[in-house]
Amino acid sequence: MSFDNLQQVLDQRKQRSLYRHRQVLQSPQSAKIIVDGKALLNFSSNDYLGLANHPRVIESFKLAADEYGVGGGASHLVNGHSHHHHQLELELAEFCNRSRALLFCSGYMANIGVINALLGKNDAVFQDKLNHASLLDGGLLSGAKFQRYLHNDVDSLENKLARSTAERKLVVTDAVFSMDGNIANLPALVDKAEQHNAWLMIDDAHGFGCLGEQGAGCTELYQLTEQQVPVLMGTLGKAFGTAGAFVAGSDALIETLIQFSRTYIYTTSMPPAIAAATRTSLQLIQKEGWRREHLQLLISRFKSGCQELGLVLLPSDTAIQPVMIGAEHTAVAISDKLASLGVQVKAIRTPTVPLNQARLRVTFSAAHSLVDVQQLLAALSTAVKEIKFEYPS
Repeated sequence: MSFDNLQQVLDQRKQRSLYRHRQVLQSPQSAKIIVDGKALLNFSSNDYLGLANHPRVIESFKLAADEYGVGGGASHLVNGHSHHHHQLELELAEFCNRSRALLFCSGYMANIGVINALLGKNDAVFQDKLNHASLLDGGLLSGAKFQRYLHNDVDSLENKLARSTAERKLVVTDAVFSMDGNIANLPALVDKAEQHNAWLMIDDAHGFGCLGEQGAGCTELYQLTEQQVPVLMGTLGKAFGTAGAFVAGSDALIETLIQFSRTYIYTTSMPPAIAAATRTSLQLIQKEGWRREHLQLLISRFKSGCQELGLVLLPSDTAIQPVMIGAEHTAVAISDKLASLGVQVKAIRTPTVPLNQARLRVTFSAAHSLVDVQQLLAALSTAVKEIKFEYPS
């Protein structure tokens, strides 16, 4: 069978400035990287606290690899649940002020595994329209009645919850939205879930480590308990600088996932050395609050600089700062120009975001300096002038 029809789709994607290309990273993840042989100032990483290349995290990984080898070797339920996995789960649960935590190999696997373990065809799932693909896929695969409410619109959710007769109801939202950078109205969602006897699940991938006084994320920021947010998911490959994810909640939730979550049961555990490295990241996050403080300083300086340049940012106080462009081809052109100036900022296009809402997704790390921010602003100024980009009047 010919693949000519697939090639036609790919060609059309290129013509619409939607084609995606992989680049080869030739350096550690950091504020300054080497990609395809070119040195770049990096504003496209989720290494928000600059821990991915931290010497202590690396040393913990090496020591654990010497002790436990490289691979997990088996699933957690066979003999792949190492000492470091177990200790990390205990430490994450305490950090999040939850009864227990359970490790997954990725955020995608965690979200699909949780939703499918909790829901079936007689149930209903309610998701924010801008939720991450892993949450949406989890809802669609569950067989439950799948409904999307308008972004951050509690009234829209209320209308859907009020009409539902499902046995179980699960409200699902990103805590920090990955392409917009804004934070969900979690206190209002808690109220609606309680009023309609629904569970609330939040994906705090982009808040965990960065937000809250101790870095425990959006549940700490809003002081939300295990009863108010019974299902909490966080990832470890962003602010923690390692890999994997976890789900935290009650003993009943975690035991249910151990028994019924297929993405937990039927996969090899993450390498024990990753778990060991993550334990060190957790210690650094708890002890080095300056990382979060510095991150907020960088964000503030960038926002004021964009205002001076006349660039439109989406309303965000997080490390994700989207510069709105609009047309896909223009966003790609500006991104390419920035790269030629030694700055990496990726263009985000449909279907990740709506058509003609393309943007430059700027992300900050505690590894950046104020000088780096000034270099980024200068490059943005040059790029938009040379591309002759102007917002519609």
